[in-house]
Amino acid sequence: MIIRFPASQPASDEPAACANCGFPVMGSFCRRCGESVTPLAPAPPVKPLISAWERLRRPVSVRPARRTLVPTQARHLPPLADELSARQTFSGAQVIVARLAGVVLLLAIVVNAGATFVGLIAAATLFYLGVLTYRIRTFAKALQDPAVLSISDDVAGAIWDCSLPTYTVLVPAYREPEVIADLLAEIDRIEYPRDRLDVKLLLEADDEATIRAAEATRPGPHIQIVRIPHSLPQTKPKALNIGLALARGRLSTGLVTIYDAEDRPDPLQLRRAVAAFRGLGSEVACLQAKLAYHNADQNMITRWFTVEYSMWFSQLLPGLVDQQAPIPLGGTSNHFRRAALEKVGAWDPYNVTEDADLGIRLHRAGYRTRVLETTTLEEANSDFVNWVKQRSRWYKGYMQTWLVHMRNPVRLWRELGPRGFLSFNLFVGGTPLLALLNPLFWALTALWFIVRPDFVEALFPAWLYYLSLLCLVLGNFVFVYTSMVAARSAGSPKLVLASVLSPIYWVMMSIAAIKALVQLFHAPSLWEKTFHGLDKPQAEQARERAAA
Repeated sequence: MIIRFPASQPASDEPAACANCGFPVMGSFCRRCGESVTPLAPAPPVKPLISAWERLRRPVSVRPARRTLVPTQARHLPPLADELSARQTFSGAQVIVARLAGVVLLLAIVVNAGATFVGLIAAATLFYLGVLTYRIRTFAKALQDPAVLSISDDVAGAIWDCSLPTYTVLVPAYREPEVIADLLAEIDRIEYPRDRLDVKLLLEADDEATIRAAEATRPGPHIQIVRIPHSLPQTKPKALNIGLALARGRLSTGLVTIYDAEDRPDPLQLRRAVAAFRGLGSEVACLQAKLAYHNADQNMITRWFTVEYSMWFSQLLPGLVDQQAPIPLGGTSNHFRRAALEKVGAWDPYNVTEDADLGIRLHRAGYRTRVLETTTLEEANSDFVNWVKQRSRWYKGYMQTWLVHMRNPVRLWRELGPRGFLSFNLFVGGTPLLALLNPLFWALTALWFIVRPDFVEALFPAWLYYLSLLCLVLGNFVFVYTSMVAARSAGSPKLVLASVLSPIYWVMMSIAAIKALVQLFHAPSLWEKTFHGLDKPQAEQARERAAA
């Protein structure tokens, strides 16, 4: 096969029109959508005949890009419906229902306080039992046949560069001057043609330290630094929406992923995602890569965190996929079909776990999520205060997500189906609720063994006592045992000991859940900053801060 260049034609003074969006273009690419445009210009001074193979194999030149971009004319994304946004924490109907429930509860206490409290404890115990049963079933399914997509290195590397779609990589960062150079070095390790890689480094306009540190690395033309204008809420999902609006390439074929500032993605991850998407139907709109930690052995907190992540991404999420349940996504390394992402309204800027919320909305819209066998390494929080900030934000976001999607339970039931509806309530609603209920039952247990007050005995009649005992013994055993299985799968003997001590970790979870509940009422969209770089020695951290 021979490719012939067209005969030379005089250059035209009239602007060419972009074939994708119709925007008038004077250069070689559309500045609105990034689509290439062929101008009427003389043929390049090269050999008149070039074989197709030679042309495909030679290096591809990357168009220069503006190093720093202020998104003053970003494309507008379809707005997210108010019913699906966490801008308002409680809907009017939810406020009315909550007030009626409070009045009924007060009347019940006045009429018969003992029976009312027994009923509340019975309801909590049955909820515990439901969550326990569902997690055992989910865990068992994942152990038997994990629903994980695996793409080999050979298959991923064999895809021709010319057939790869434009891949937009959104990297939000805030106050991260110490790690920005490491981040860009990890981005450069990604094995993907630079002319088809569209990296948006999303930095807040008031974060001059991080902007200077990023510009000092002199990033390549495939990386754009986007200054996010100051506005409220100042959250990660707001920055992601701006980055998505600036994405180049075709809407119909483009892919989008997210990396956090401390991420170390598998270099072949983008190619694996492309290969996986090509083998799946269009109903699969998202691939969730696995997440793990590179500093697991730093201290006991990082070991607990690593065990938890191993269970979450290797057992629980594949188990949910196997049951065709809605998937609460992780905050990084999720890969989307861009058209589907924009169709569902992208990210909710008011939800502080925008990832989990987006996963539920994708499922409600008829799309599906799969887990991809590729790992991104992150930095596990090694500081208690920093960990509580991050975990309380996660719990608060799960509460927001549950409240948003339960505004219309009947519609949610129709869109998710009975199993999906049950899974959503037990998994998304149950995760923060159990962490809030645990201290109450721990306190009652401690009171009984220390003081043995009569009111504790009255709260647990025989039938409820044995049911609660079952939850206490079996539940604790199951959660510790599944943690040990996850630790064993992570391949670190030290993690097994951390699993045995995981009840201490549960206390930390409850502290974070209580903080999240308080913030839900007075600062629902507050995004507390999680600091990174704590895995490095203090002397190295000090040097990096000084350099930044």
